[in-house]
Amino acid sequence: MGILSDDSVLISHSEKEGEPSVITVNCPDKTGLGCDLCRIILFFGLSVVRVDVSTDGKWCYIVFWVVSKPSTRWGLLKKRLMEACPSCSSASGISYYWAELQPPTPPDVFLLKLSCHDRRGLLHDVTEVLCELELTIKRVKISTTPDGKVLDLFFITDTRELLHTTARQKDTYDHLKAVLGDDMIACDIEIVGPEITACSQESSFLPDAITEDMFNAEINDEHKNGSMSFESPSIMIDNSLSPAHTLVQIICRDHKGLLYGIMRTLKDYNIQISYGRFSTKGKLYCELDLFIMLADGKKIVDPSKQNALLSRLQVELTRPLRVALVSRGPDTELVVANPVELSGKGRPLVFYDITLALKMLNKAIFLAEIGRYMIGDRECEVYRVLLEEGDGFTATRKQIQEAVWKMLMGWEL
Repeated sequence: MGILSDDSVLISHSEKEGEPSVITVNCPDKTGLGCDLCRIILFFGLSVVRVDVSTDGKWCYIVFWVVSKPSTRWGLLKKRLMEACPSCSSASGISYYWAELQPPTPPDVFLLKLSCHDRRGLLHDVTEVLCELELTIKRVKISTTPDGKVLDLFFITDTRELLHTTARQKDTYDHLKAVLGDDMIACDIEIVGPEITACSQESSFLPDAITEDMFNAEINDEHKNGSMSFESPSIMIDNSLSPAHTLVQIICRDHKGLLYGIMRTLKDYNIQISYGRFSTKGKLYCELDLFIMLADGKKIVDPSKQNALLSRLQVELTRPLRVALVSRGPDTELVVANPVELSGKGRPLVFYDITLALKMLNKAIFLAEIGRYMIGDRECEVYRVLLEEGDGFTATRKQIQEAVWKMLMGWEL
């Protein structure tokens, strides 16, 4: 199998502060590559201001203009982008995909048991450490005891595939200890059996009361002028401008994860992009032109397929995640649903954003869980956070809900 050279991903750093850096990807093509790259860029916290895509179906050339942060780990970003690029046969020059020849084995799942003295923002601080270490949270269960202690159970996977080693476990412990200090009582990491892994991958249905509250909240927001609703995007499908491709034109308000949501939709529908261009207009709006075709190389002419694509894009651009505050007797529960790809991956850093918003509000968390559920006909990663009542904080339900929504959308609080 051919190995990609360092030239497959090139990064040109901006010379002036505030100007975009340029990431160039030049590698064999595959359906869904744009989605995979956008997900990585989103994970590293970069804002995309422009994209150019060109491919002949075998080889692609993609250029991202991105605005970075001072803490951006460029070397690690390049490594992750290169890992997402398909390899090719150096002998024949014909591209092929190793994943098709040898399906990847599911990553090992580890249980991180963390006992701490409770304090505001604790859950976010732990989540931030795990994200920095590239430890992906698959499930979590947080409980608070009457004596002011917290038991955190994180089911995690390791992007670096080293958590089975003593050195990697010690590094994780040291990072947590450095952030939590004397608040940390105990920390233990162990690999879990296949029965736990299988359970963590199964999806069940949310209680009807929760799904009804989420959909009702969504309907109500559509009739409000608040920050959780915004004008509908303009989406147009045109088959008259190209003899071989369907043109999709989108004009909408920009938000965090927008490109990933669009690319995820095309990946799930097995749609290939031959040419595309994305650009932002000021700080609020963006435009996107995509010349696409089905996996069989044909245009999208079936009205039912066009309507299905339009409907899905409409949802991705107006409600990429669902956020609701629901009553559980005297308690209040924050519920956030994050749709996942057919491959099982969801938008990254959602739990990070949720806990950061609550930390900024100085809102205490009593219980938290992450699980996989079916909402309608889509599998979602659902975050359920039981908020602590009587903590002296006077934020209204609407203020809490809008703060979480703005954080997830990348808008100013």
